[in-house]
Amino acid sequence: MLRKDINELLTQTGPGTPMGNLFRQYWLPALLAEELAEDGAAPVRVKLLSERLLAFRDSEGRYGLIDEFCAHRGASLWFGRNEEAGLRCPYHGWKYDVTGQCIEVPSESDNSSFCQNVKLTSYPLVKIGDLLWTYMGDPATTPPLPEYEFALVPAEQTYTSKRWQQCNWLQAFEGGIDSSHVTFLHSGGLKSDPLFKGSKGNEYNMKDTKPFFEVADSEGGLFVGARRNAEPGTYYWRITPWVMPNFTMVPPRGDHPVHGHFWVPIDDENCWTYSFDYHPVRALTDTERQAMIDGHGVHSKNIPGTYRPAANMDNDYLMDREAQRRGDTYSGVAGIAMQDASLQESMGPIVDRSKERLVPADSGIIKARQKLRKAAIALRDEGVTPPGVDPAHHKVRSAAVVLPVAESFLDSCRDAVTVTPGVAQTTV
Repeated sequence: MLRKDINELLTQTGPGTPMGNLFRQYWLPALLAEELAEDGAAPVRVKLLSERLLAFRDSEGRYGLIDEFCAHRGASLWFGRNEEAGLRCPYHGWKYDVTGQCIEVPSESDNSSFCQNVKLTSYPLVKIGDLLWTYMGDPATTPPLPEYEFALVPAEQTYTSKRWQQCNWLQAFEGGIDSSHVTFLHSGGLKSDPLFKGSKGNEYNMKDTKPFFEVADSEGGLFVGARRNAEPGTYYWRITPWVMPNFTMVPPRGDHPVHGHFWVPIDDENCWTYSFDYHPVRALTDTERQAMIDGHGVHSKNIPGTYRPAANMDNDYLMDREAQRRGDTYSGVAGIAMQDASLQESMGPIVDRSKERLVPADSGIIKARQKLRKAAIALRDEGVTPPGVDPAHHKVRSAAVVLPVAESFLDSCRDAVTVTPGVAQTTV
């Protein structure tokens, strides 16, 4: 179990909180690039770390992420006119550039310097891969741009989606480093999902329901190894990397694309789940990409025009008890993404961890909580830069491998869990 004060430290990410300050040390996904696909596109509301912001792409193609509300009388700039290299408030015509600087107040005289003293809070917004990334910390300590492999491979090799998840970021993230639930919750998907089925590793998953966990520190976070019995004298290892604070990768299955997630706090009771698939050495096939668009694998089928899943808490996740009885799905909820989300959201907006009863299979979660807490306190008390900020820490991969029983998973798999451009993932 976790003390109430520690749970609050780990789950509260608003301005001025220890965990909020920790998140503000990193470049974070702010929105999909498709949301601002054209110069002069309509602005998009963005809420991150409990801050209400507005993203826009001006007529010259520059990206901006600024305070949502006009400095004049507080009207939302979502109603604004994106025109002539700025965003104009429709109420009284005040205009702002992508840095949040006010560049025009029509009621003021032409020679007035009033504009120069009006600037909204703003954050940089940079396109890398399918995502627009922002850094919300001190500009003086802006870190280098992120270098995650899925965002750097050619466009034809990668796909990213997002969905709104109605719970705190931590309980969503913890599902991403919990390999023991796969044998139960996702047992139907291992047999039928087009982005999961058919691998030899699935057989090991289904035959051994009692994985042994070994957790190893990495420079950027952790490697969580889940060990299952394979052929006599061997173990099947699934190795999940976590890069602080919120990046995880799912160990691969056969030659399927590799999956992963970012869990980004909207506020303390909601988060964005960014889910990606990529292949290190080949283009995604048309069939694979369409499966992702259709909500298979780690992706969700969303309500058109939104990033809210079609199966959600308001409709009981389209629960199908007959499919549950038949064994098509273990929980009655279709789709791997929503099987996870439905149970994570069922815990409530912020789970009361003082009531937990953890077991050895939760060792990765326990170690991640300890590492997050330690980093947040070290940053608060001593200004220590946390793990995962350095782009060198981003160059990790998940792996699936069969090893002799005497071999250490990490000693044997250091190359497998390190990005090597042009080399395929290590998979079973």
